[in-house]
Amino acid sequence: MFYGGLRQARYDGERTNIVGSLLELRRGLASLPQKRPGNFLLGTWNIREFGGTKYGGRKTEALYCIAEIIDRFDVVAIQEVRPDLDSLDQILRLLGRDYDRIYTDVSYVKGGNQERLAFVWDRRRVKFSGLAGELVLPESKSKTLSQIARSPFICGFQTGWARFNLCTVHIYYGKTAPNVPRRVEEISLTARLLASKAKDYIKIDKEYKNYLPENLVLLGDFNIFRTTDQTFIALSEAGFVLPDALVKGELGGSNVRKDKFYDQIAFYKTVRDIENISAGIFDFYDYIYRDSDEARFRSSGQITENVRFSDWRTYQMSDHLVMWTEFAVDKADEYLKQLIR
Repeated sequence: MFYGGLRQARYDGERTNIVGSLLELRRGLASLPQKRPGNFLLGTWNIREFGGTKYGGRKTEALYCIAEIIDRFDVVAIQEVRPDLDSLDQILRLLGRDYDRIYTDVSYVKGGNQERLAFVWDRRRVKFSGLAGELVLPESKSKTLSQIARSPFICGFQTGWARFNLCTVHIYYGKTAPNVPRRVEEISLTARLLASKAKDYIKIDKEYKNYLPENLVLLGDFNIFRTTDQTFIALSEAGFVLPDALVKGELGGSNVRKDKFYDQIAFYKTVRDIENISAGIFDFYDYIYRDSDEARFRSSGQITENVRFSDWRTYQMSDHLVMWTEFAVDKADEYLKQLIR
């Protein structure tokens, strides 16, 4: 993170508040696994209307807090990026020169809501493989659905010994109901298409007869209400599994109320040559933009009288919490032992 910009005179009136929020947020983030040799931290986050202008757009404090959260992960999949990329560009400036990003063009399909999908990654720990593309459904796959409203975005990354092909989605929402037919079909078709492509992501080292898999991970906002819904079942039927900590539901959901399981991180069948060692949901509202902070934001003029604080803060941070998982990716010992067998 680059904090030097806070020294500028234009932040004189708000520097104390921004720094105070960052310190509180860092205290909370300290409970997450930290970046260290041999591990890989993957996150997914729907940042509500990221780049939008609702309630005057995001303020400097929110942008710093969003960047602070992203900085704790090696790769973050971001959904709901708006056509205006200024907020994403500002986040990259705050993260510093070690970070990079890639994103889709705007979706103008009905239901696409003019959104983009994006990945942000730490170049010190992760290498972009060169694979990048939006998934397009074969014509024969559906008689009722021509394409996914927001085309799933798949990118390849390597960290240490591990290769990952990450596919991020923002599935159609529609009506406020658990099993909207189009939502179920989008999840099912996406998962089945990826499952059919999985064999393309395994290479064989002919000399050592060793599989060198590119692990396939499907993550993002699926708009799943409950893990018993058909929307969730469609994932498992295609061969995708979730980390134990997430599938058991003990952590609650990923929305602010923690009663909806909108966001998911799912692996195709199992991860190979790596180990999934932990997973969780980070509730940043335990540390920043709390109910006790409302008076400060109102007195500064950021919130008008007719706007609810509980709604306003979701357009500063988000109405989704951050979902994450951790992998052990150092397989040097296993590889060396294999050489003498």
